[in-house]
Amino acid sequence: MVLEKRRVVITGLGAVTPIGNTCPEFWDALVGGASGVATITSFDPSEFPSHIAAEVKGFEPDELIGKREARRMDRYAQFAVVAADEAVRDAKLPEDQSFRDETGAIIATGIGGVITLQEADRRLLTEGPNRISPFFVPMLMANAASAQVSLRHRLRGPVYAVSSACASANDALGVAYRTIAQGEAIAMLAGGAEATITPLTFGGFCVMKALSTRNDEPEKACRPFDAQRDGFVLGEGGAVLVLEELEHARRRGARIYAEIIGVGQSADAHHLVAPEPEGLGIALALRRAFASAEITAADVSYVNAHATSTPLGDVAESKAIESVFGEAATKVAISSTKSMTGHLLGAAGAVEGVATALAVYHDIIPPTINYEFPDPECRLDYVPNVARRTRVEVALSNGFGFGGHNSVAVFKKYRGG
Repeated sequence: MVLEKRRVVITGLGAVTPIGNTCPEFWDALVGGASGVATITSFDPSEFPSHIAAEVKGFEPDELIGKREARRMDRYAQFAVVAADEAVRDAKLPEDQSFRDETGAIIATGIGGVITLQEADRRLLTEGPNRISPFFVPMLMANAASAQVSLRHRLRGPVYAVSSACASANDALGVAYRTIAQGEAIAMLAGGAEATITPLTFGGFCVMKALSTRNDEPEKACRPFDAQRDGFVLGEGGAVLVLEELEHARRRGARIYAEIIGVGQSADAHHLVAPEPEGLGIALALRRAFASAEITAADVSYVNAHATSTPLGDVAESKAIESVFGEAATKVAISSTKSMTGHLLGAAGAVEGVATALAVYHDIIPPTINYEFPDPECRLDYVPNVARRTRVEVALSNGFGFGGHNSVAVFKKYRGG
């Protein structure tokens, strides 16, 4: 017997990003085309070939979380907790424990508590093993963010983390969607968090030659699909979406931003860090997303692209869209909000999920900023430089990661049916 799939809607949003530490601030900055990229302030980058990143500014975890609690969390988990707090408030989730017993959290991360790891290693080498914090392991672990969110909001449903590099948060949305659709939870907090702007992680990306070195114009460094792009810009932050079973949301009169109607996943099976050049794995994920959502390319109004501003990745994604969309490829609006936030790695899909839900809700497509010089291999409509007001009925959010992981989430305007 096949059980009827339950419908899943988005009822709450929270975000901590390089262009805004709340969801309204983030959205206003996106629509305004603001860049969060600047010279790094958290350490001296002068010895590195790249000097720039998209840092979260003015973030005060002691005030937002509580001094004692905040100091027992890595920065990445702090981002997740603050975003989750905002999302829960925004959704006005019921306080009763019976509801919280049926609500879970899946908070993704690509790397986890790397700041905690570096500090523990420093203490080990300079002060000895007895100086390692007893909170080292609980702060380091990749599931720390989801566990902290569960503790803070008394969530007793499915709670864990997923990690698939830069596709992590998209996968978290997909798993949370399926968990509710299959009747295993009433609601889920789904998202991702990352805090990797450290000398060690930054240096690792530098030696891979993955990062932009446009140090003299940081705000123009991230330029997806532009012919002069030279690498991605590392970002940090976190975002959480409240996913909820439709009938439960309707009974309690919740505001509904959008409906999630399908997901698609695939692997390139090509290379550990380089994309398959023709976008074959991406195309497979797109087709699976269409099948899951029961839509066609002609139904799609907007694609929030993964596009990170790398020479190979942006071309592969464009080719995949052309391949799958066919004649509709030139008609669909595509933008990369990474042009403003930088690349948040395992949190990227969460921040972009928030942006996509709000695009559907407000009928506004954020731009791809810094688009000046068309690349002949990227031939589509990238919503250059200025936000676009237009009807957004169905939107995709793409997320791809090292290891060849591809993940696509499908959002649809909710009309009360």
